[in-house]
Amino acid sequence: MKKMSYSGVSKVLILILAVTFFGCNSKPEKKEIAAAIEVKATTGSWGDQGDGTYVNPILNADYPDSDIEQVGDTYYMITSKQHVSPGMPILESKDMVNWTNVGHVFNSLSWGPEYNWDRMNGYSFGVWAGDLAYHEGTWYCYQIDYQHGLMVTTAKDIKGPWSAPVFMLPKSKVLDDPAVVWDEETHKAYVIVNTAGKQKSAKNTIEGNENRIYEMSWDGTKILDEGKLVYTGMGAEAAKIYKIEDTWYIFLAEWTIGDKSTKPGVKNPKNDRKQIVLRSKESIYGPYEVKTVLEKGTVFNDRSASQGALMQAPDKSWWYMHQLIQNDDIPFQGRPQCLEPVKWGDGWPIIGVDEDNDGIGEPVKQYKKPIKGYPITAPSTDDDFSSTKLGFQWEWNHNPRNTHWSLTERSGWLRLKASKVLPNEKGYGPNINEWTNNDGSDSDFWRASNTLSQRIMGITTGTAIAKFDISGMKPQQLAGFVRYGGVFNLLGIEVDATGKKHLFYMDPMAKKVTGPELTGNDLYVKTSNNSNQATYEYSFDGENFKRFGPTFTIAFGKWTGDRLGFFSWNEKEDAGYIDVDWFTYDYDGPKASN
Repeated sequence: MKKMSYSGVSKVLILILAVTFFGCNSKPEKKEIAAAIEVKATTGSWGDQGDGTYVNPILNADYPDSDIEQVGDTYYMITSKQHVSPGMPILESKDMVNWTNVGHVFNSLSWGPEYNWDRMNGYSFGVWAGDLAYHEGTWYCYQIDYQHGLMVTTAKDIKGPWSAPVFMLPKSKVLDDPAVVWDEETHKAYVIVNTAGKQKSAKNTIEGNENRIYEMSWDGTKILDEGKLVYTGMGAEAAKIYKIEDTWYIFLAEWTIGDKSTKPGVKNPKNDRKQIVLRSKESIYGPYEVKTVLEKGTVFNDRSASQGALMQAPDKSWWYMHQLIQNDDIPFQGRPQCLEPVKWGDGWPIIGVDEDNDGIGEPVKQYKKPIKGYPITAPSTDDDFSSTKLGFQWEWNHNPRNTHWSLTERSGWLRLKASKVLPNEKGYGPNINEWTNNDGSDSDFWRASNTLSQRIMGITTGTAIAKFDISGMKPQQLAGFVRYGGVFNLLGIEVDATGKKHLFYMDPMAKKVTGPELTGNDLYVKTSNNSNQATYEYSFDGENFKRFGPTFTIAFGKWTGDRLGFFSWNEKEDAGYIDVDWFTYDYDGPKASN
């Protein structure tokens, strides 16, 4: 994809996001500038350093709950993303360090009406941690929606099309985090699932989650038995199961609680979500020995490191990809991915580097790349909307209203049509529960369909620019730019009942600050953040910017890190639209050449 006028190579220490609104007469300028600029691959404070090493996190964005499957010389990753659509992003890599988007498993969250644009009632649910497998020429993706149960979808090509989900176990029996394995020796297939306390009997006095193994049909779509309990532990979940040299290994994340005054997931130096491994030389059902193989260490500020997938390089070295947990002071970018070397001793893996010589690994900050010779790449960010299909970096807040967006009505532009905001009543918008924070959840933004966004990259720097045309806006419409994750902050245009347009800023509690009247079609909006503190500015010429609105805090919430995107809704009726010409985003991390 061709880049716009921003160079994409700066390494500034303040994140600036600019949104530009132009009329049709600027279209040739965009194409001329894009054609003239060659953007070279860049490095930054994380990821591939261009010198044969990498800095963790290698994927410093909200790509949580990863699983990885290797086919040939390519590694494929899936990650969860809750209520956004399309769901379950797919990325690929040749070297375990540089990853690019190649699609999604679920084109829409089709299995529940709460995920549709006319309900938007599925916040925090939808797509949780999944398991990706390739067996006998078929791709499989398993995941558990807490509200619906264990499902599987299949494809002949990793890039799709994927089948409609098939449900295998009901929500009454399972909680989350399935993982599968085919045992070629016995010709049996299995899935391990965190059933938590849903099937727990009084005889099991061990505190924590139960994890059960079920036998599956060989085609991986049916459960054949009632399951067998193999492990119980505090918050034990996120299993991955492997058979290596006739030994069964089950990788699990488990909490070690030294201070019960805070819940798991809240920063507390005495608590840690560690990576444990179960080992059995006898049977997939055990008996199992247990060993802790990774703990949080010192390089990530007491942030826990666990839950991921084991990989092997062509030189037979072993590696482990895992996420950083949200138990940090300000985990506003979400849960990023880190890559660790794995060493084996006495039949046990040790993940990372044992920095304190206690036999347990800790994460590395910088390390040599497992596979050399491949160029710097990164997930897509920039878009000139010249394709008739959305780029894989973009995702909707719940399933979109497909009649109300288009890439073809105005060639080279994204059109977002405004729908009437959904009612503020039960059955619409977020439900407040242990997974969903309640800050501002009763405001219109959370019930406005067709908000489109992508992840921020990193936690230090970045610059993005987008160009909008606001000439199609109608009375009672609000549209513009949004940063949102656990909270939202908007800067956009509101059209009153008489048709006058005004700039406005809206905070997470839906309090609006109204700005100057806008009489033209051109408006530039800029947002800057230093760590989790952000601001907005605006301009009428793209050169002279003026601050508008307060300094605000970007935050993790609803199991989502901060995102950059566009919104458009109408308070009274389905009316009005806003056009997006292009979007670029620069940040303090690796970026591919164009």
